[in-house]
Amino acid sequence: MNPVKPEITKTQELTFQLRADDAMTRDPVTVPPDMPITRFRELLRDKQISGAPVVEEGKLVGIISTEDLIKCLLNGELEATVGAKMTRQVKFLYGDEHLVHAVSLLARHGIGRLPILDRATGHLVGILTRQDIIAGLLHKLEIDYRGEEIRHYRASHIFEDIAADDVRLIFRYRVEGGNFDHAGESSSKLRTNLLRLSLAPDVVRRVAIATYEAEMNIVIYTPGGTLTAVVEREQVRIVARDHGPGIPDVEKAMTPGFSTAPDWVRELGFGAGMGLPNIKSHSDSMAVKSKPGGYTQVAFSIGLA
Repeated sequence: MNPVKPEITKTQELTFQLRADDAMTRDPVTVPPDMPITRFRELLRDKQISGAPVVEEGKLVGIISTEDLIKCLLNGELEATVGAKMTRQVKFLYGDEHLVHAVSLLARHGIGRLPILDRATGHLVGILTRQDIIAGLLHKLEIDYRGEEIRHYRASHIFEDIAADDVRLIFRYRVEGGNFDHAGESSSKLRTNLLRLSLAPDVVRRVAIATYEAEMNIVIYTPGGTLTAVVEREQVRIVARDHGPGIPDVEKAMTPGFSTAPDWVRELGFGAGMGLPNIKSHSDSMAVKSKPGGYTQVAFSIGLA
C-alpha cells in the first residue's frame, strides 16, 4: 500500500516561494544602546510597538521588548539604558531567505519578531513579525488569484491538441553552488511554468516544494548542477544532478535531521537535514545515485492524477 502523501496548502507552498524581504516591514523603528529605559517606554507608547531592534552604526547589536521594559519597572531599574537590558543573542534572517525559515525560527524559539539583515552589508533593513508573514501571504494569494482570472490561454490542453504518440515538455535550469542570493529561483520559475500549464494546484505545490529542496541541496553542498523537469501526459519527472562531492552514505543521508552542512550554512538557516526526506515525502517515486568525489543525482516523479 502506498503511503498517503501530505496535503499541502497554498500558504505552505508560498512560504517556500516568498522571501523575508517580500513580507518584512521596511525602515523599522530602531533604538540606540545608550537610550534610557524611560525614553524607550515613551517610544513604545508613541509608536504603538511592542519592541525594537537595537542598532549602533547601522549594525544590529541586540533587541529589546515590552517584556524587558516590564522587568525594569518591577526591579526599579528605570535609570538603566537599553544596551544594559537588551537581548544580545538575536535570532535574525537575511532578506533573501525564504519565509519557511522565518516560520520555523518563530515557532521553534517562541519569539515575536525577527530582524532582517542585508546579506552583503550586514545592515538592518527590516523587521518581520507573524503579522507581516500573514499579510505577505494574503497579498501574494490575491495577486495569484487575479492572475488566474485574467489568464485566458489554458495550456493544459496542449497534450490533447498536439497529434503525436509521445509529447513531453522539458524545462532545464542551471543552479550555481554557494549562491544563496539566487537560491530557490529555479524551483520558483518551474512552479510558474507549471501554473501556466494549468496543472492541478496540489501537483504544482508538491513539485515546487520537492524541487526547492533539491535545488537547495545543490546550492548548499556542491559547486553547482542542473535541475531538469519533464512534463508528460501522466506525470512530472524531475532530475537534480550536481557536480560533486557525492554522498558517502545515501541511506544515512535519507535520515531526517542528518546533515553535513558546515556551521556557517546552519547559521544562515539552511542545512537542517530535511532535504532528501522532504523530497521523498512529497513525491510518488524517488531514486538517489551518488558517486563520492563525482556527482549526486536525485530523480523523483509526481503523478498528474
